[in-house]
Amino acid sequence: MTAPHVPKVAGIEPALPAPAHTVDPHGPKVPSGSSVGAPSDASPDGSSDGLSDTSAGASPGAPPDAAPDISVVDQLAAVQDRLAGWISDLSTLHDLTEQLARTRTLEDALHELLRAGASLVGARRGLVVLAPSDGLGPETTVGLGLGHAEIGHIETIPRRALSYARILDGLPERATGDDTRTGPLDDTRHPTRGESRAAGPCNDVSAGPCTEIAEPDIPGEKDLDPRLREVAARLGYAASYAVPLCAEPFGRTGAAVWLYDEPAEPTARQRHLVGLYRAHAAEHLARLLELHRSRRATETLREELLPHRLPRIPGVRLAVRHGSGPRGGGDWYDALPLPDGALGLAVGSVTGSGPSAVAAMGRLRASLRAYAVMEGEDPVAVLSDLELLLRLTEPARSATALFAFTEPPPGAPGGPPVPPGGIADPFARKLLLAGAGHCPPLILGDLRTEFVETSLSAPLGMLACWEAPSVEIEPAGGETLLLYSDGLLHRTGETMDRAFTRLHAAAAGVPRASRHDPEAVVDHIVRAMLPQGLDDPSSEEDVVLLAAYFEE
Repeated sequence: MTAPHVPKVAGIEPALPAPAHTVDPHGPKVPSGSSVGAPSDASPDGSSDGLSDTSAGASPGAPPDAAPDISVVDQLAAVQDRLAGWISDLSTLHDLTEQLARTRTLEDALHELLRAGASLVGARRGLVVLAPSDGLGPETTVGLGLGHAEIGHIETIPRRALSYARILDGLPERATGDDTRTGPLDDTRHPTRGESRAAGPCNDVSAGPCTEIAEPDIPGEKDLDPRLREVAARLGYAASYAVPLCAEPFGRTGAAVWLYDEPAEPTARQRHLVGLYRAHAAEHLARLLELHRSRRATETLREELLPHRLPRIPGVRLAVRHGSGPRGGGDWYDALPLPDGALGLAVGSVTGSGPSAVAAMGRLRASLRAYAVMEGEDPVAVLSDLELLLRLTEPARSATALFAFTEPPPGAPGGPPVPPGGIADPFARKLLLAGAGHCPPLILGDLRTEFVETSLSAPLGMLACWEAPSVEIEPAGGETLLLYSDGLLHRTGETMDRAFTRLHAAAAGVPRASRHDPEAVVDHIVRAMLPQGLDDPSSEEDVVLLAAYFEE
């Protein structure tokens, strides 16, 4: 008699042992006179469309009402149990991989990997170490049920004694006599103490072997490093199971280890399931790693193109807050010391996002600095030259910009002369500004909080020839001039009118005790406008907020 063929289901090997179920091992009782698998509408001559009498276990020539062979019923019940187990496994893997796919950052993905792996191998705690084999980083350690101090204790163990560190270093498993074997996963036997099994081919041969390492009884294994047993006893774990994380194009990207409170190790079924899961998880981590590196490169480029520090100008104190969207944008700012003690302030935004927008922002800012040095006392001329350069060199782009020029106060070095017989006011300044499609600045003081009325003008690159009149203001001592990008308004999620009203209310609500500190002013406005903070990953908008406080 031939046993029924067990089909493969969704790639899970049929050699896996069947899970425990509550099905009656002897199956349902078969009434006398019936045939196993026979349909209710059997033909009148006694033949059936189901299993024949011979396949049902009855001997040839036996009467139709003979009882079936009980072994066939057991086999059918085992097949049903195995199929039910496979369906359960597929559902579990689908749910876990779906939750992993929802993660958008490396840290979130590492936490989800630890949580899902712990549920698959039956552990309660663990940690994952991200350390790409190409050495380009980032390198980080994330724990599950472990605090920073506990992870620090584990890291005091000699590296050669840590299972996950041996995986990262490409070292072989410790020899523990004849019980230690390294070979392909074989579900017909259980691993012995200290055994490591191959986790499949590593995508980077030069990275060393990718192996799984199980330490099922740390207190009882005398060959282990004494420091490992000491730390395990202090932290309250008695067994560990470590696996590598390998994916193209990085090869080995890290390793994960789960910790058991009692001596234990995952079964062959659990190893198989966690192997299927981490194959998908490693690919997802590789994609997030590549995206993370791209973002870091863009952030580094943007940071290098923006001022490293704000200048020190007599009578003026400056503060700035800058935040970028996940893809990086073209918002920028500048505070430029000019000849004869003057000061130039600028904010702007280039259309687009990503590295190309960041590069264009750098070119535009560098050009504005050059024009400001040559003719900064005339902001309209500065923006006109900038518009001409943008139109000739980057005709597909447009940009907004605002430039303000303030000369030293009367009597100061480089400032205008004091009128005959007059008394010099060391803190009186005149400020001349011009804008090209940019948001109007806001002036804040004890006696007023109002937007500076600038001429309505198009952004740079939108017209054949840009020109708009400049505006002159005279900020009093103790007042602060706020320059900002439209991202500060867009991130609120409100219409522009309501966003402007909200910004005005936030500036007016700055406590009087904080109005003489530009750092406190910008922090208050950011908290009032953006409760989620500047580093909100859900927003694509860049934010720039530049404050210039004129001392009394």
